[in-house]
Amino acid sequence: MQDINLNGKCVLVTGAAGFIGSNLVLRLLSDYNDVKIVGIDNLNDYYDVSIKEWRLNEIEKKVKESSSSFTFVKGDIADEVCLQELFETYEPSVVVNLAAQAGVRYSIENPHAYMQSNMIGFFNILEACRHSYDGGKKGVEHLVYASSSSVYGGNTKVPFATSDQVDHPVSLYAASKKSNELMAHAYSKLYNIPSTGLRFFTVYGPAGRPDMAYFGFTNKLLKNETIQIFNYGNCQRDFTYIDDIVEGVVKVMQKAPSRMDGEDGLPIPPYNVYNIGNGHPESLLEFVDILQQELISAGVLPSDYDFEAHKKFVPMQMGDVPVTYADTKQLEEDFNYKPNTSLREGLRAFATWYKEFYM
Repeated sequence: MQDINLNGKCVLVTGAAGFIGSNLVLRLLSDYNDVKIVGIDNLNDYYDVSIKEWRLNEIEKKVKESSSSFTFVKGDIADEVCLQELFETYEPSVVVNLAAQAGVRYSIENPHAYMQSNMIGFFNILEACRHSYDGGKKGVEHLVYASSSSVYGGNTKVPFATSDQVDHPVSLYAASKKSNELMAHAYSKLYNIPSTGLRFFTVYGPAGRPDMAYFGFTNKLLKNETIQIFNYGNCQRDFTYIDDIVEGVVKVMQKAPSRMDGEDGLPIPPYNVYNIGNGHPESLLEFVDILQQELISAGVLPSDYDFEAHKKFVPMQMGDVPVTYADTKQLEEDFNYKPNTSLREGLRAFATWYKEFYM
Protein backbone atom coordinates (compact mmCIF):
# COMPACT_ATOMS: atom_id res chain seq x y z
CA MET A 1 0.00 0.00 0.00
CA GLN A 2 1.01 3.61 -0.56
CA ASP A 3 1.17 5.77 2.57
CA ILE A 4 -0.54 9.17 2.37
CA ASN A 5 0.23 11.93 4.86
CA LEU A 6 -2.97 13.95 5.23
CA ASN A 7 -1.24 16.97 6.76
CA GLY A 8 -1.21 19.81 4.25
CA LYS A 9 -3.41 17.96 1.74
CA CYS A 10 -6.68 18.98 0.12
CA VAL A 11 -9.41 16.51 1.03
CA LEU A 12 -12.82 16.51 -0.65
CA VAL A 13 -15.65 15.07 1.45
CA THR A 14 -18.95 14.60 -0.37
CA GLY A 15 -22.05 14.41 1.80
CA ALA A 16 -20.25 16.68 4.27
CA ALA A 17 -23.47 17.61 6.11
CA GLY A 18 -24.41 13.95 6.41
CA PHE A 19 -23.95 11.74 9.45
CA ILE A 20 -20.64 10.12 8.54
CA GLY A 21 -19.38 13.02 6.42
CA SER A 22 -19.75 15.66 9.12
CA ASN A 23 -18.08 13.48 11.74
CA LEU A 24 -15.21 12.79 9.37
CA VAL A 25 -14.72 16.52 8.79
CA LEU A 26 -14.69 17.13 12.56
CA ARG A 27 -12.07 14.42 13.00
CA LEU A 28 -9.82 15.84 10.27
CA LEU A 29 -10.10 19.34 11.74
CA SER A 30 -9.25 18.00 15.18
CA ASP A 31 -6.33 15.68 14.38
CA TYR A 32 -4.49 17.00 11.31
CA ASN A 33 -2.57 20.16 10.46
CA ASP A 34 -3.16 22.48 7.54
CA VAL A 35 -5.65 20.19 5.83
CA LYS A 36 -7.73 22.03 3.27
CA ILE A 37 -11.12 20.31 3.60
CA VAL A 38 -13.74 20.94 0.93
CA GLY A 39 -17.23 19.66 1.66
CA ILE A 40 -20.12 19.37 -0.75
CA ASP A 41 -23.73 18.52 0.14
CA ASN A 42 -27.07 19.29 -1.50
CA LEU A 43 -28.83 19.53 1.91
CA ASN A 44 -31.85 17.68 0.56
CA ASP A 45 -34.94 17.15 2.71
CA TYR A 46 -34.89 13.33 2.79
CA TYR A 47 -34.78 13.88 6.54
CA ASP A 48 -34.88 16.88 8.92
CA VAL A 49 -32.55 19.51 7.43
CA SER A 50 -32.11 21.14 10.87
CA ILE A 51 -29.95 18.17 11.88
CA LYS A 52 -27.71 18.76 8.85
CA GLU A 53 -27.50 22.44 9.74
CA TRP A 54 -26.60 21.54 13.34
CA ARG A 55 -23.77 19.34 12.06
CA LEU A 56 -22.44 22.16 9.88
CA ASN A 57 -22.57 24.52 12.87
CA GLU A 58 -20.51 22.04 14.88
CA ILE A 59 -17.96 22.04 12.06
CA GLU A 60 -17.83 25.83 12.07
CA LYS A 61 -17.10 25.81 15.81
CA LYS A 62 -14.30 23.28 15.32
CA VAL A 63 -12.72 25.31 12.47
CA LYS A 64 -12.06 28.20 14.90
CA GLU A 65 -9.77 26.04 17.02
CA SER A 66 -8.07 24.18 14.15
CA SER A 67 -5.05 24.88 11.93
CA SER A 68 -7.00 23.29 9.07
CA SER A 69 -9.73 24.94 6.97
CA PHE A 70 -13.18 23.95 5.78
CA THR A 71 -14.95 25.25 2.68
CA PHE A 72 -18.58 24.26 2.19
CA VAL A 73 -20.17 24.06 -1.25
CA LYS A 74 -23.92 23.59 -1.48
CA GLY A 75 -24.21 21.43 -4.56
CA ASP A 76 -25.09 18.02 -5.92
CA ILE A 77 -22.59 15.41 -7.13
CA ALA A 78 -25.14 14.52 -9.81
CA ASP A 79 -24.47 17.99 -11.26
CA GLU A 80 -21.54 17.27 -13.58
CA VAL A 81 -20.62 20.92 -14.18
CA CYS A 82 -20.65 21.75 -10.45
CA LEU A 83 -18.39 18.81 -9.67
CA GLN A 84 -15.97 19.58 -12.51
CA GLU A 85 -15.62 23.17 -11.33
CA LEU A 86 -15.03 22.00 -7.77
CA PHE A 87 -12.21 19.64 -8.84
CA GLU A 88 -10.63 22.29 -11.07
CA THR A 89 -10.76 24.93 -8.32
CA TYR A 90 -9.50 22.88 -5.37
CA GLU A 91 -7.58 19.95 -6.98
CA PRO A 92 -8.19 17.47 -4.13
CA SER A 93 -5.54 14.86 -3.34
CA VAL A 94 -7.92 12.59 -1.42
CA VAL A 95 -11.61 12.17 -2.21
CA VAL A 96 -14.03 10.57 0.26
CA ASN A 97 -17.40 9.99 -1.40
CA LEU A 98 -20.09 9.69 1.27
CA ALA A 99 -22.85 11.49 -0.65
CA ALA A 100 -25.61 9.03 -1.49
CA GLN A 101 -29.31 8.47 -1.24
CA ALA A 102 -29.43 6.16 1.75
CA GLY A 103 -32.07 3.80 3.06
CA VAL A 104 -33.34 0.42 1.93
CA ARG A 105 -37.06 1.04 2.28
CA TYR A 106 -37.05 4.47 0.65
CA SER A 107 -35.52 2.90 -2.48
CA ILE A 108 -38.83 1.12 -2.99
CA GLU A 109 -40.79 4.40 -2.72
CA ASN A 110 -38.47 6.67 -4.71
CA PRO A 111 -36.08 4.69 -6.95
CA HIS A 112 -35.23 7.73 -9.11
CA ALA A 113 -33.40 9.39 -6.21
CA TYR A 114 -31.03 6.41 -6.04
CA MET A 115 -30.25 6.46 -9.74
CA GLN A 116 -29.54 10.19 -9.61
CA SER A 117 -27.28 10.28 -6.56
CA ASN A 118 -25.81 6.80 -6.26
CA MET A 119 -25.29 6.04 -9.94
CA ILE A 120 -24.96 9.31 -11.88
CA GLY A 121 -23.38 11.09 -8.91
CA PHE A 122 -20.78 8.38 -8.38
CA PHE A 123 -20.05 8.21 -12.11
CA ASN A 124 -19.37 11.96 -12.02
CA ILE A 125 -16.96 11.43 -9.10
CA LEU A 126 -15.08 8.76 -11.05
CA GLU A 127 -14.88 10.94 -14.15
CA ALA A 128 -13.61 13.88 -12.11
CA CYS A 129 -10.94 11.66 -10.53
CA ARG A 130 -9.96 10.39 -13.98
CA HIS A 131 -9.52 13.90 -15.37
CA SER A 132 -7.62 15.07 -12.28
CA TYR A 133 -4.54 13.52 -13.94
CA ASP A 134 -4.94 15.52 -17.16
CA GLY A 135 -1.91 17.51 -18.25
CA GLY A 136 0.45 15.39 -16.18
CA LYS A 137 -0.99 16.53 -12.82
CA LYS A 138 -0.52 14.34 -9.76
CA GLY A 139 -4.29 14.31 -9.33
CA VAL A 140 -6.26 12.20 -6.88
CA GLU A 141 -4.02 9.95 -4.81
CA HIS A 142 -6.86 7.98 -3.22
CA LEU A 143 -10.61 7.68 -3.72
CA VAL A 144 -12.43 6.26 -0.69
CA TYR A 145 -16.15 5.64 -1.10
CA ALA A 146 -19.08 4.36 0.93
CA SER A 147 -20.50 1.00 0.03
CA SER A 148 -22.88 -0.88 2.32
CA SER A 149 -23.49 -4.19 4.08
CA SER A 150 -26.70 -4.24 2.03
CA VAL A 151 -24.69 -5.62 -0.92
CA TYR A 152 -24.70 -9.03 0.79
CA GLY A 153 -28.42 -9.22 0.07
CA GLY A 154 -29.77 -12.73 0.18
CA ASN A 155 -26.52 -14.31 1.42
CA THR A 156 -27.13 -16.79 4.23
CA LYS A 157 -23.49 -17.48 5.20
CA VAL A 158 -22.40 -15.35 8.16
CA PRO A 159 -20.27 -13.53 8.97
CA PHE A 160 -20.30 -11.69 5.64
CA ALA A 161 -16.83 -11.60 4.07
CA THR A 162 -15.65 -9.39 1.21
CA SER A 163 -14.66 -12.58 -0.62
CA ASP A 164 -18.33 -13.69 -0.72
CA GLN A 165 -20.34 -13.46 -3.92
CA VAL A 166 -22.70 -10.47 -3.77
CA ASP A 167 -24.82 -11.05 -6.85
CA HIS A 168 -28.24 -11.23 -5.19
CA PRO A 169 -29.27 -7.75 -3.97
CA VAL A 170 -32.72 -7.52 -2.39
CA SER A 171 -33.16 -3.76 -2.80
CA LEU A 172 -32.33 -1.11 -5.37
CA TYR A 173 -30.20 0.61 -2.75
CA ALA A 174 -28.06 -2.53 -2.43
CA ALA A 175 -27.83 -2.85 -6.20
CA SER A 176 -26.68 0.76 -6.50
CA LYS A 177 -23.92 0.22 -3.93
CA LYS A 178 -22.70 -2.97 -5.61
CA SER A 179 -22.70 -1.04 -8.89
CA ASN A 180 -20.45 1.57 -7.26
CA GLU A 181 -17.92 -1.14 -6.44
CA LEU A 182 -18.00 -2.44 -10.01
CA MET A 183 -17.66 1.04 -11.49
CA ALA A 184 -14.75 1.86 -9.18
CA HIS A 185 -13.00 -1.36 -10.17
CA ALA A 186 -13.37 -0.53 -13.87
CA TYR A 187 -11.99 2.99 -13.38
CA SER A 188 -9.15 1.72 -11.20
CA LYS A 189 -8.21 -0.69 -13.98
CA LEU A 190 -8.61 1.74 -16.88
CA TYR A 191 -7.15 4.89 -15.33
CA ASN A 192 -5.02 3.57 -12.44
CA ILE A 193 -7.12 5.38 -9.82
CA PRO A 194 -6.37 4.00 -6.31
CA SER A 195 -9.80 3.30 -4.81
CA THR A 196 -11.12 1.71 -1.64
CA GLY A 197 -14.74 0.82 -0.97
CA LEU A 198 -16.05 0.54 2.59
CA ARG A 199 -19.03 -1.65 3.38
CA PHE A 200 -20.55 0.02 6.44
CA PHE A 201 -22.63 -2.04 8.86
CA THR A 202 -25.61 -0.23 10.52
CA VAL A 203 -23.99 3.03 11.61
CA TYR A 204 -25.52 4.79 14.63
CA GLY A 205 -24.80 7.50 17.18
CA PRO A 206 -25.54 11.14 18.13
CA ALA A 207 -27.03 13.33 15.38
CA GLY A 208 -27.55 10.28 13.20
CA ARG A 209 -30.14 9.71 10.49
CA PRO A 210 -33.74 9.90 11.74
CA ASP A 211 -34.74 7.10 9.36
CA MET A 212 -32.60 4.61 11.30
CA ALA A 213 -34.40 2.32 13.75
CA TYR A 214 -32.94 3.65 17.01
CA PHE A 215 -33.81 7.25 16.08
CA GLY A 216 -37.26 6.43 14.71
CA PHE A 217 -38.09 4.31 17.76
CA THR A 218 -37.15 7.20 20.06
CA ASN A 219 -39.31 9.67 18.13
CA LYS A 220 -42.30 7.35 18.26
CA LEU A 221 -41.94 6.44 21.94
CA LEU A 222 -41.72 10.11 22.87
CA LYS A 223 -45.02 10.70 21.04
CA ASN A 224 -46.61 7.67 22.75
CA GLU A 225 -46.81 5.88 19.41
CA THR A 226 -46.26 2.17 18.85
CA ILE A 227 -42.94 0.94 17.48
CA GLN A 228 -42.88 -1.92 14.99
CA ILE A 229 -40.36 -4.68 15.61
CA PHE A 230 -39.78 -6.47 12.33
CA ASN A 231 -39.45 -10.21 11.76
CA TYR A 232 -41.11 -10.61 15.16
CA GLY A 233 -37.86 -9.53 16.83
CA ASN A 234 -35.75 -12.19 15.10
CA CYS A 235 -33.45 -9.70 13.35
CA GLN A 236 -29.80 -9.26 14.14
CA ARG A 237 -27.68 -6.27 13.18
CA ASP A 238 -23.97 -5.53 13.39
CA PHE A 239 -24.34 -2.04 14.92
CA THR A 240 -21.28 0.17 14.38
CA TYR A 241 -20.79 3.37 16.38
CA ILE A 242 -20.05 6.51 14.37
CA ASP A 243 -16.64 7.15 15.98
CA ASP A 244 -15.54 3.62 15.05
CA ILE A 245 -16.63 4.20 11.46
CA VAL A 246 -14.72 7.49 11.26
CA GLU A 247 -11.61 5.91 12.77
CA GLY A 248 -11.74 3.24 10.08
CA VAL A 249 -12.27 5.77 7.28
CA VAL A 250 -9.31 7.90 8.44
CA LYS A 251 -7.01 4.87 8.63
CA VAL A 252 -8.06 3.76 5.15
CA MET A 253 -7.62 7.26 3.68
CA GLN A 254 -3.94 7.15 4.63
CA LYS A 255 -3.14 3.87 2.86
CA ALA A 256 -4.01 3.73 -0.82
CA PRO A 257 -3.79 0.53 -2.86
CA SER A 258 -0.44 0.51 -4.66
CA ARG A 259 -0.23 1.14 -8.39
CA MET A 260 1.45 -1.79 -10.17
CA ASP A 261 1.59 -3.07 -13.72
CA GLY A 262 0.87 -6.66 -14.66
CA GLU A 263 2.83 -8.87 -17.04
CA ASP A 264 0.89 -7.35 -19.93
CA GLY A 265 2.19 -3.90 -19.01
CA LEU A 266 -1.30 -2.72 -18.07
CA PRO A 267 -2.34 -1.58 -14.57
CA ILE A 268 -3.35 -4.15 -12.00
CA PRO A 269 -6.38 -2.35 -10.53
CA PRO A 270 -5.29 -0.49 -7.36
CA TYR A 271 -8.57 -1.45 -5.73
CA ASN A 272 -9.74 -2.73 -2.33
CA VAL A 273 -13.01 -3.30 -0.49
CA TYR A 274 -13.37 -3.70 3.28
CA ASN A 275 -16.12 -4.37 5.82
CA ILE A 276 -16.39 -1.97 8.74
CA GLY A 277 -18.55 -3.46 11.47
CA ASN A 278 -18.30 -4.64 15.06
CA GLY A 279 -18.15 -8.27 14.01
CA HIS A 280 -20.75 -8.98 16.69
CA PRO A 281 -24.45 -9.14 15.78
CA GLU A 282 -26.96 -7.86 18.32
CA SER A 283 -30.57 -9.02 18.44
CA LEU A 284 -33.18 -6.37 17.75
CA LEU A 285 -34.89 -7.18 21.05
CA GLU A 286 -31.65 -6.65 23.00
CA PHE A 287 -31.11 -3.42 21.10
CA VAL A 288 -34.57 -2.11 22.00
CA ASP A 289 -34.10 -3.12 25.64
CA ILE A 290 -30.78 -1.20 25.94
CA LEU A 291 -32.24 1.78 24.07
CA GLN A 292 -35.18 2.08 26.46
CA GLN A 293 -32.88 1.88 29.49
CA GLU A 294 -30.64 4.64 28.14
CA LEU A 295 -33.58 6.86 27.16
CA ILE A 296 -34.84 6.67 30.73
CA SER A 297 -31.36 7.26 32.14
CA ALA A 298 -30.91 10.38 29.97
CA GLY A 299 -34.31 11.74 30.97
CA VAL A 300 -35.81 11.47 27.48
CA LEU A 301 -38.55 9.18 28.81
CA PRO A 302 -40.00 8.88 32.34
CA SER A 303 -38.83 6.03 34.57
CA ASP A 304 -42.34 4.49 34.64
CA TYR A 305 -42.74 4.41 30.84
CA ASP A 306 -44.72 1.34 29.72
CA PHE A 307 -42.63 -0.03 26.85
CA GLU A 308 -44.59 -3.26 26.47
CA ALA A 309 -47.69 -1.27 25.58
CA HIS A 310 -45.81 0.47 22.79
CA LYS A 311 -44.33 -2.57 20.98
CA LYS A 312 -45.84 -4.36 18.03
CA PHE A 313 -44.22 -7.44 16.48
CA VAL A 314 -44.63 -7.57 12.70
CA PRO A 315 -43.30 -9.61 9.74
CA MET A 316 -40.10 -8.80 7.84
CA GLN A 317 -40.33 -5.78 5.56
CA MET A 318 -39.65 -6.06 1.83
CA GLY A 319 -35.98 -5.33 1.06
CA ASP A 320 -34.76 -6.18 4.57
CA VAL A 321 -32.54 -9.10 5.56
CA PRO A 322 -32.70 -11.03 8.87
CA VAL A 323 -29.02 -10.91 9.84
CA THR A 324 -26.04 -8.64 9.12
CA TYR A 325 -22.69 -9.60 10.57
CA ALA A 326 -19.26 -8.43 9.40
CA ASP A 327 -16.10 -10.44 8.95
CA THR A 328 -13.51 -7.71 9.64
CA LYS A 329 -10.32 -9.82 9.48
CA GLN A 330 -9.00 -8.00 6.42
CA LEU A 331 -9.48 -4.60 8.03
CA GLU A 332 -7.69 -5.83 11.15
CA GLU A 333 -4.80 -7.31 9.18
CA ASP A 334 -4.24 -4.33 6.87
CA PHE A 335 -4.87 -1.50 9.36
CA ASN A 336 -4.52 -3.10 12.81
CA TYR A 337 -7.99 -1.83 13.59
CA LYS A 338 -11.30 -3.23 14.77
CA PRO A 339 -14.36 -1.25 15.92
CA ASN A 340 -15.00 -1.84 19.63
CA THR A 341 -17.62 0.59 21.01
CA SER A 342 -20.31 -1.34 22.89
CA LEU A 343 -23.96 -0.90 21.98
CA ARG A 344 -24.69 0.49 25.44
CA GLU A 345 -21.94 3.13 25.17
CA GLY A 346 -23.17 4.17 21.75
CA LEU A 347 -26.86 4.34 22.64
CA ARG A 348 -26.02 6.27 25.82
CA ALA A 349 -24.24 8.91 23.73
CA PHE A 350 -27.22 9.07 21.36
CA ALA A 351 -29.75 9.43 24.20
CA THR A 352 -27.71 12.25 25.76
CA TRP A 353 -27.51 14.10 22.44
CA TYR A 354 -31.23 13.58 21.74
CA LYS A 355 -32.16 15.13 25.09
CA GLU A 356 -29.98 18.18 24.39
CA PHE A 357 -31.13 18.64 20.80
CA TYR A 358 -34.89 18.11 21.13
CA MET A 359 -35.86 18.77 24.74
